[in-house]
Amino acid sequence: MGDRERNKKRLLELLQAAGTGNSHCADCGAADPDWASYKLGVFICLNCCGVHRNFPDISKVKSVRLDFWDDSIVEFMTRNGNLHVKAKFEARVPAFYYIPQANDCLVLKEQWIRAKYERREFMADGETISLPGNREGFLWKRGRNNSQFLRRRFVLLAREGLLKYYTKEEGKSPKAVISIKDLNATFQTEKIGHPHGLQITYRRDSHVRNLFVYHESGKEIVDWFNALRAARLQYLKMAFPELPESELVPFLTRNYLKQGFMEKTGPKKEPFKKRWFALDSHERRLLYYKNPLDAFEQGQVFLGNNEQGYEVYGDLPKGIRGNRWKAGLTIVTPERRFVLTCPNEKEQQEWLESLWGVLSSPLTPLSHLSKKQELRSVISAKGRKQKGASSLRFSCDATKDS
Repeated sequence: MGDRERNKKRLLELLQAAGTGNSHCADCGAADPDWASYKLGVFICLNCCGVHRNFPDISKVKSVRLDFWDDSIVEFMTRNGNLHVKAKFEARVPAFYYIPQANDCLVLKEQWIRAKYERREFMADGETISLPGNREGFLWKRGRNNSQFLRRRFVLLAREGLLKYYTKEEGKSPKAVISIKDLNATFQTEKIGHPHGLQITYRRDSHVRNLFVYHESGKEIVDWFNALRAARLQYLKMAFPELPESELVPFLTRNYLKQGFMEKTGPKKEPFKKRWFALDSHERRLLYYKNPLDAFEQGQVFLGNNEQGYEVYGDLPKGIRGNRWKAGLTIVTPERRFVLTCPNEKEQQEWLESLWGVLSSPLTPLSHLSKKQELRSVISAKGRKQKGASSLRFSCDATKDS
């Protein structure tokens, strides 16, 4: 066996070696990495490899299967490996800092890799990392009633638990004051149409308000994202002092479990209408919009669990037919049922699996808080709307889409 084949075999054995972490990308966790940084000594996936190529003074990459590896480089990879190198470069990652996963957008991966290897922010001998405090800067924000992005000043007051934004650069009165306790941030680059696109959501009366923003600098938008996560961690520690930090971290920010178009009908068998749906599994909400970039949702369904009478079925009730789409599903809540159709059977199965996952999971203390907040906001909003009425009727599960 020649040197080329022998060293290739050794590298493939290294990828599967127990206790090395080499079977998953050192930066995003993707399975079966085919590339390696032979200057850092880690195995990485193709996507992260593209980022590493941008700083050759720090990292140099080769294909595990296609490139030639000499003995000395293979020995270097053997002495290092993913877990060994991660222990060095990830020694002090703050709890609030988001570590990207395989399916996350490029800007999160790029800034994570640069923070680790280029700026060396998390090494044991680096400067002490403290929670970010106040932050101020400009972001490009999409208009509520049009698609134009305008420059807006944002101010984060972490200790006060507030995020503000201003329509005038030197304005004293903010356009909105957002409580950190109601805030979520998630990168939605494809939906927003910008590689640094961030969606910020918060509660406004009985609705969820969406802000769509971006910054030209990838570092700046990721710094904003992590600052919001740090402010959320401060709030959750005060709100839930009995819970360990590890249980709070998943609730700092969250991605939607599933998004996409479905058609829905109302409780009185109205004609099916096409809507954009987003499933927030942590808050156990299924939100729906006319369009993906709407400022407010048209309705939302709170999803309890199976023991409370919540179910989902992969069909339509007898006598009901979809408009254009035939693959149906029905969500049953204690108050009513929601009848939906999907573009195809693949989408139907993905929605069913996602909804089953939520309904089969127990409610957490934060889930109970979410439902209490919804009840208070719905009661408050409808109370104002129907002031003076002889009776007040409301649903804790949905805002009707007429």
